[in-house]
Amino acid sequence: MPLLYTFDIDSVDDMMTQLATNLQKRRLEKGLSREALTTLSGVPTSTITKFEQKHTISLASYVALAKALGYAKSIKELLAEPQFSTMEELETINKNKNRKKGRNKISR
Repeated sequence: MPLLYTFDIDSVDDMMTQLATNLQKRRLEKGLSREALTTLSGVPTSTITKFEQKHTISLASYVALAKALGYAKSIKELLAEPQFSTMEELETINKNKNRKKGRNKISR
């Protein structure tokens, strides 16, 4: 039986909203305008505005913004360690550490 990971109940939209809010807070704490962040990151001001207001952005743009704000290490650590909630999951993780391909499909 495939493992289904349900660590939290936040929707993707909820998480994107939180990421946008966090980015805007960090930008404002540093006293940066969107235009200044554009200069530092190379991400167009319109993309920053859209992310802060509508919570949509490409991964590459998000990484560039996070890096410009000094969060490169945090981004690189994302998904760096396995997450598990049971010993069975940990055993599966340890068994599959060197796999190059997945084998289980999730049936819906």
